[in-house]
Amino acid sequence: MTNVLLLMSDEHNPLYSSPYGHPTIRTPHMERLAARGTVFENAYCPSPLCMPSRSSFMTGRYVHEIQVYNNCTANLGYTLPTYGRMLAAEGVHSVHVGKVHAYAREETLGFAEMLVPSAWRYPTDPNISRQPLAVRPDGPERADRFGPHPNPFGEDVVRVETAIDWLRESAPELEAPWVLSVNLNAPHFPHYVTQDLWDLYPEGGDLPAHGRDCASAQHSYAQDLRRHFGTEGFSEEQVRGLRRGYLGGITWVDAQLGRLLAALDDAGMTEGTDVLYAADHGEMLGKFGMWWKCTLYEDSVRVPLIAAGPSYGRGVRVHTPVSLLDAQASVFAATGARRPETWRGRPLQEIAPDDEGRVVFSEYHGHGTRAGAYMVRRGRWKYIHYVEAPQQLFDLAEDADETENLAAVRPDVVAKLRLALGAICDPELENTRAEGFIRGQLETLAAARAGETPEGVV
Repeated sequence: MTNVLLLMSDEHNPLYSSPYGHPTIRTPHMERLAARGTVFENAYCPSPLCMPSRSSFMTGRYVHEIQVYNNCTANLGYTLPTYGRMLAAEGVHSVHVGKVHAYAREETLGFAEMLVPSAWRYPTDPNISRQPLAVRPDGPERADRFGPHPNPFGEDVVRVETAIDWLRESAPELEAPWVLSVNLNAPHFPHYVTQDLWDLYPEGGDLPAHGRDCASAQHSYAQDLRRHFGTEGFSEEQVRGLRRGYLGGITWVDAQLGRLLAALDDAGMTEGTDVLYAADHGEMLGKFGMWWKCTLYEDSVRVPLIAAGPSYGRGVRVHTPVSLLDAQASVFAATGARRPETWRGRPLQEIAPDDEGRVVFSEYHGHGTRAGAYMVRRGRWKYIHYVEAPQQLFDLAEDADETENLAAVRPDVVAKLRLALGAICDPELENTRAEGFIRGQLETLAAARAGETPEGVV
């Protein structure tokens, strides 16, 4: 049986790291992990938004199955089994450190230890209306949130220190296998960094290669998101500054990975521990004029996934599409714990490097778009099914940047991937369920504002 150390950052687009080919960013510890382990080149999140993605990872279920559609906590708080609870029941010591941002209060999630968690908030995000489309009042203000800052990483500093202390002091005393999940907020916006990290990337303030003039930027859901966030007015100076700050944030996360690896070495536990680095979703970073996440385009829905340890080969690169749900399944496989048969995902250790037939699924029902969207990836092909807009098909082998929609010229591929999607869910039915749930959340929020129910009742 093997221990597992998982570091999960927030909003890390894998293309902005050296193991995934970025030419200038400095992520030496990710390189070190990749050299002695396995890089999953096509890893996807369950949904490109914090709470749905993290809740799905917690529970081993698709987002539409657990009905955690957005970042609003109204009408949530229900009980679902988590991987922390299931591991603990199997005799594995499960520890969660840091950011939670899930469907229920942190103390109900069943981990053996819950250290410096982010607190449950109500309602977290009330801007969830899809029809009519909510427009955020603070969107344009976010454009100036970058550059040197006296305390850019806030609670993340305490989270890493707490995890290091646990590795050095508590882990060696345990007789049972353990799983330590360390969850950071960085490099999530705002893109504030320390002065030294800002100075590290004078060339980092570049412009996206593909802007608002691309055909993919004109898709109605892309236009919805730019309107929702108010990003059309971002100046060139702001775009450059945000992109430069983002590089510094990723280098800071990389340094924390290095510190955790050093603590594992100091505790003499490296040889018996799998180490995984991942993120909950990506970041568009100005591509197609879009920022942050909330879209099924690659920069938003892709995540880094690097794994090393007894369960993984050295210097291996896996092209087969995988999901964070597969990463969660791999934790059970490593520790020898039984995983519920109804949970989604297959252990990473069991996935062939080049399986052209494997299907990976993601979905989005959250703020900023008029209705739901669903993605299936198989081999070189990626299909996005929009409930209220034209579908998209991309050949990622020839068009990694998703600039040419081939849905009209390859209906044969669309038909096959639409069948694959139908085997997972009925997109129209699930969109109707999601819309009903979201309207219920909006009604709860309205009642709280009117004083009909106490604020905080969920």
